[in-house]
Amino acid sequence: MKTVALILAATLGFTASVSAQKLVIKGSDTLGAKLVPQLAEEYRSKNPSVSFEIAAEGSTTGLAAITDGTAQIGMSSRRAKPTEVSAAMAKGVNMKAHIVALDGIAVVVNAKNPLTQLTKRQVEQIFTGAVTDWSAVGGTPGKISIYTRNTASGTYGDWKELAMNRKDYASSSQKMAGNEQIVEEVAKNPNGIGYVGLAYIHADGIKVLPIDGHSPTEDEIRSKKYPYARPTFYYTNGEPSGEAAKFIAFTLGKEGQSIVRKVGMVTLE
Repeated sequence: MKTVALILAATLGFTASVSAQKLVIKGSDTLGAKLVPQLAEEYRSKNPSVSFEIAAEGSTTGLAAITDGTAQIGMSSRRAKPTEVSAAMAKGVNMKAHIVALDGIAVVVNAKNPLTQLTKRQVEQIFTGAVTDWSAVGGTPGKISIYTRNTASGTYGDWKELAMNRKDYASSSQKMAGNEQIVEEVAKNPNGIGYVGLAYIHADGIKVLPIDGHSPTEDEIRSKKYPYARPTFYYTNGEPSGEAAKFIAFTLGKEGQSIVRKVGMVTLE
């Protein structure tokens, strides 16, 4: 995923320069592959002296970067774990969370899959490996291919909490580096299933399955009727200052939240 992060930075012109200010932002692919680069691009259009280094390698890496001081902002699709907060405190770092957008983890299958919905119980059974054939949940017979995020991903952990009752993933599940990789695999595999953030649900070749009749729409995310709704975060070491504080304020302001909506995530208000 590191290569992808570097390509993102180069593509947007956010490589190191003689700029007076450089913001280093690391962490979540859910935030860092689409939303934050677009926020940074718009912010930089108004503040050309600011450069950005964005590495979307998973929420765990973003939280670690705040702890070790290698980033001013850590992106995370999950809350910091108590062990992470304690480890940070041991180094004199105060983990401060800033909710930046609401998200929903969508269950996606191949566009040709005849199923029109799943239940929460069926989702749990599929991802834990208790059910291994589509015929067991009313689909066309065929071995289910499961695509998940890797262990550095906040979504990987959130999915265990929200959808799997903290059970282990099926041993046959295949770990992907990011949301886009899951989409690509599901789109080309008629028996594929995976989960992605809202910014990735409109890709060709996939479809989103409602869960117990609830879909990851804005209203259902806000009301938490959709079972896999969640907030997403920036983390800083205490109260942010300087350019980091300004960028967070931009993200939370009218312009930033309009970009949140544009990429398909849910605004805070």
